[in-house]
Amino acid sequence: MTELTAVRTVDYHTGGEPFRIVDTRAAGLPAVPGDTVAERCATAIGPGGSGTAPRRGGLDDVRRLLVQEPRGHAGMYGGFVVPPDDDGAHLGVLFWHKDGYSTACGHGTMALGAWAVDTGLVAAPDHGDVQVRIDVPSGRVAATVHRDGGRTTGVTFRNVPARVAARKVPVATTLGLAEADIAHAGACYASVRARDLGLEVSRAALPDLVRAGREIRTALATHPATWHPGGPLLSGVYGVILYEELPDTPFGPHQRNVTVFADGQIDRSPCGSGTSARLALLAEDGRLGAGEDLLHESVVGTVFTGRLLAPDAGHEAEGVVTEVTGTAYRTGEHLFTLAPHDALGQGFHL
Repeated sequence: MTELTAVRTVDYHTGGEPFRIVDTRAAGLPAVPGDTVAERCATAIGPGGSGTAPRRGGLDDVRRLLVQEPRGHAGMYGGFVVPPDDDGAHLGVLFWHKDGYSTACGHGTMALGAWAVDTGLVAAPDHGDVQVRIDVPSGRVAATVHRDGGRTTGVTFRNVPARVAARKVPVATTLGLAEADIAHAGACYASVRARDLGLEVSRAALPDLVRAGREIRTALATHPATWHPGGPLLSGVYGVILYEELPDTPFGPHQRNVTVFADGQIDRSPCGSGTSARLALLAEDGRLGAGEDLLHESVVGTVFTGRLLAPDAGHEAEGVVTEVTGTAYRTGEHLFTLAPHDALGQGFHL
């Protein structure tokens, strides 16, 4: 563990999914080497490591301290705020979870937008919108913070382009054979219809949903469609989206999902980047067009609204541009400490 034995955080939730924010400069953490956020993410992971199996190091010791029990839990998520790639963004972030690091996080981007306004890092009007630009390992994203009466009423996340990589890939699980649709949206997601495995998206079914998510991720580990031209950091299935259809609304499709990511972690929100992946698939199916919305529910009943933007001239080959709107609320501020003689050290996972 780094010599730092106290770490200050600000916690938010977006659609029920936690996001623990650590401003590395304010916390007194050493600068993370790298010229870009992507390079800093690779530094945090360490030589020979991967997003879900990082090498031990000073910064990763802090992640473990904050995500493991008794200070965190297996569903905790967060990010280290670092400098952006250049002056075009307000901040950079390294996203982390219980198993390591991720290249994208829509719910975290929404939380960071709200945090940037709440802390005064980005000036915002009492009424109207302000855009917070954020560099993440997969590129530059934006969080438009909506304000009314001096408070934040919502946040809209604009992702990097999302593209479909493969359709109807057969996947064998202990619950039966399913077909996966693979899309890249800052991270790689595999979408599987829950009923094809005899499941519904509900809290009661979570043990089976998590088991299916783990098996699907393992089965697709070497599938060529999971490879991203940006390299290994962006490649490999990050999340498995198990979804079910609900009756369409007057504005477009309506779905409920649970996203199982990393090594069996459950997204309590409808999953921001995963919603982008769903939008790309629905667009290719002809089920979602300009002016239509996807109403996307989580397993706990929270909702994101996703939409397609007009094609960006010259960037159509990279995929569709999407926006996802939700709410983010502060849940607390913490000063976590590590007693020098605490035998549990950085903690544990159950």
